[in-house]
Amino acid sequence: MESIWLEYAWALVILICLEGLLSADNALVLAVIAKHLPENQKREAINYGIILAFFFRFFALFVISFIANIWQIQAVGAAYLLYLGLKHIIQARFGKKNEDIHKDDEKEAAGKGFWPTVGKIGLADLAFAVDSILAAVALALGLPDTALGNFGGMDAGKFIVVLLGGAAGLILIKFAATWFLQLLAKRPALETTAYAIVAWVGVKLAVITLAHEDIGVLDHDFPHSTAWTLTFYGVLIAIAMIGWFAPEKQSTPAESKEDKERKKA
Repeated sequence: MESIWLEYAWALVILICLEGLLSADNALVLAVIAKHLPENQKREAINYGIILAFFFRFFALFVISFIANIWQIQAVGAAYLLYLGLKHIIQARFGKKNEDIHKDDEKEAAGKGFWPTVGKIGLADLAFAVDSILAAVALALGLPDTALGNFGGMDAGKFIVVLLGGAAGLILIKFAATWFLQLLAKRPALETTAYAIVAWVGVKLAVITLAHEDIGVLDHDFPHSTAWTLTFYGVLIAIAMIGWFAPEKQSTPAESKEDKERKKA
């Protein structure tokens, strides 16, 4: 009996580490979505985001069999994260320059009030909840059954491990999101890197969708294979390193009316 609890304790440690990696992605989303808000509203929006993330993860625990069997839910989460990331990357790469970009940003920010921002955070949290719970349950299902009975559609011991791992991940999201906000304020160019990571997580959910037994484009066990896991985190680290070491672009200030008139004269 003691060996079972040691196995559960070890699984919990591994799950907390896994949730720590997954929470970094979620924290990045919270930071970049709340970035445009006034300083006094950023932390408040992130706090609401944490509450929503907890609700979605707790709810997902009770419907995990539904989430795992209905590939459309996974596909919607993948599509939203891909849209969120690629939209910003395309705009940053092919969008307008200089003063036009600043005007567009001001107009866009004006349409992003506090509650619309919280709603956008909630949608992102929902997509990440699917990813987080699927990964946690996949790990917990390898554990032996306990004598605690069933709860939430699975062994109660496994349920507790997944719940504790998810709670630890949310605590890490809270601190990581605050740190990312400070980092983005110092290095605005990292915002595009953050959205690239968000899009890559969308690819991860797309792979899970394509490996679903009802679709069968990829092997059912491929998303949990060592090769894909190493590939995913290798690319994730590469994106982060490229963004960190890439030189900051110096923005060219817009010319004032007086400067333009002086040049014409």
